[in-house]
Amino acid sequence: MSEPTVMVSIRDVDKYFGENHVLRAVTLDVHEGEVVVVIGPSGSGKSTLCRSINRLETIDSGQILVAGRPLPQEGAELAQLRADVGMVFQQFNLFSHLSILDNVILAPTLVRKTDKASARAEALALLDRVGIADKADRMPAQLSGGQQQRAAIARALAMKPKALLFDEPTSALDPEMVGEVLDVMADLAAEGMTMIVVTHEMGFARRVANRVAFMDHGAIVELATPDEFFENPTTERARSFLASILPH
Repeated sequence: MSEPTVMVSIRDVDKYFGENHVLRAVTLDVHEGEVVVVIGPSGSGKSTLCRSINRLETIDSGQILVAGRPLPQEGAELAQLRADVGMVFQQFNLFSHLSILDNVILAPTLVRKTDKASARAEALALLDRVGIADKADRMPAQLSGGQQQRAAIARALAMKPKALLFDEPTSALDPEMVGEVLDVMADLAAEGMTMIVVTHEMGFARRVANRVAFMDHGAIVELATPDEFFENPTTERARSFLASILPH
């Protein structure tokens, strides 16, 4: 059997914010169709790692490859990378002056040069897929947080990305809205979308991840299957982290 394609390859990546060493020799391969969930305490470098993969943050040393190609520095190649690697943020980042439908249509027509009619048909299909087709003509402010985040996922999918990055996608949501977003993400995983997910949702990590990467002080301390990580963590740091967050 052939080896699965490495979609995202992170090699010895270091990143500083001034004196603060936020990523320390991080190395990780994410294969096509794999879901890697990144967890760890606040300030451990999870979001910085996620944002570095599509160059929202620049790295100081090391290398990141997407589909075998190094991250472009700027210009049209960087725009192409961001089309290929979609990002879903904590705060939705929808354009408040555009309807939900127009939010989803905007990037495919501008970046992918999709014609307006095709983009509209695809956008409506994606909004249906995430369960908010009836909200297509609403403005973002008219939707709940969970509905806005599902719209943001549809917007990312509209670019037909090779991989999706999720940076704490449910942490700004009221608890009753978290499940509706995680369900959409679980469906995407089941369909084979390559995903890197930074989250505090341990139930999602356990249920959906192929592997869990546990970060602490800017480094990946453990990398294991969910069963291995949650049932038998190998480091004292991971054991204390789990003890502090999981119900006793």
